[in-house]
Amino acid sequence: MNKITTVFVGLDVHKESIEIATADGTSGGEVRHVGRVGGEMASLDRAVRSLNQPTRSLIFVYEAGPCGYAIYRHLTSGGFTCQVVAPSMTPRRPGERIKTDRRDCIKLARLARAGELTLVHVPDAEDEAIRDLSRARGDAVRNQRDARHRLKALLLRQDIRYVGKTSWTQAHERWLARVKLPHPAQQIVFQEYLDSVRESTQRIERLTQAVTEAVVHWRWQPVVTALQTLRGIALVNAVTLVAEIGDIERFTHPRHLMAYLGLVPGEHSSGPRRRQGSITKAGNSHARRALIEAAWQYRLPARVSPIIAKRQTGIAEPIRALAWKAQLRLCARYRRLAARQLLKNKIVVALARELTGFVWAIVRETRVQA
Repeated sequence: MNKITTVFVGLDVHKESIEIATADGTSGGEVRHVGRVGGEMASLDRAVRSLNQPTRSLIFVYEAGPCGYAIYRHLTSGGFTCQVVAPSMTPRRPGERIKTDRRDCIKLARLARAGELTLVHVPDAEDEAIRDLSRARGDAVRNQRDARHRLKALLLRQDIRYVGKTSWTQAHERWLARVKLPHPAQQIVFQEYLDSVRESTQRIERLTQAVTEAVVHWRWQPVVTALQTLRGIALVNAVTLVAEIGDIERFTHPRHLMAYLGLVPGEHSSGPRRRQGSITKAGNSHARRALIEAAWQYRLPARVSPIIAKRQTGIAEPIRALAWKAQLRLCARYRRLAARQLLKNKIVVALARELTGFVWAIVRETRVQA
């Protein structure tokens, strides 16, 4: 009976090409460059057939990038093992000054054999679709903000100022309808900017409605509903957290989730001296932004507002108790840190880190209740 040999296959994936290298599973085994194939799946299949042998067990490895998870799903559907790794966590030698596709695929195969690569969580197709929808809404919000800035900058250059208290209300819209610029060309620019603001606002409304409808039949719908018991986490933020993080239960401790989201302080310690700096900002920036936005709500005194009470209707008592505990703890912590005259941004980041622990606990409790 022939012995099965494990072979690690490193793939350096680009839009038009894929560089391939192999590393024998035994320590010190041969690492060699196989060649380059086209970026389409048919070319990859031909390369896989040439590598696949009855005495070989292939493990494919490639870095996450703009090509997404299509290769992962294609290979796993064919019965192969495939791993997607985080490019920012790939070890690099300090003196390494030459980077080529050929070297990259050889490095991936060698490091995969040594077990020194950090794997990323690959969402299933439905989770990725909800994530794309959530990110599209975030892009629309940023487009709206940019369009508003352009419009207000145009008016400011002409010394046209709105004297009301709040912009982008119905009163502000009526005021904008009466604005007249001195030159016809500027009036055209003003109208185009105003139409851009309105179009982006309508796009946000459409995407928000699409998110609301998509969540109804999503497998994570109970988790999304439970997270909305927390102050500052409504539907959009809850969907963002679940879609970006995925299965939160894969983190055995809330500190692991905090580190994944980049909310833990960086550290450079040596000997008896311990030095901590700003947060690492590693991991998923979309989820981190959602948590920081939610954490701003805890600067106010703890209370269950009518909006929060409505979101908590029908939720199990242990989950509502965790949400109230979060309010008591985080609101009190904000007051203590503010009394020390720390910067508000630093305080909010600290609250977001602790809020991550409550998110983790509520997800675990929701799965227990289910």
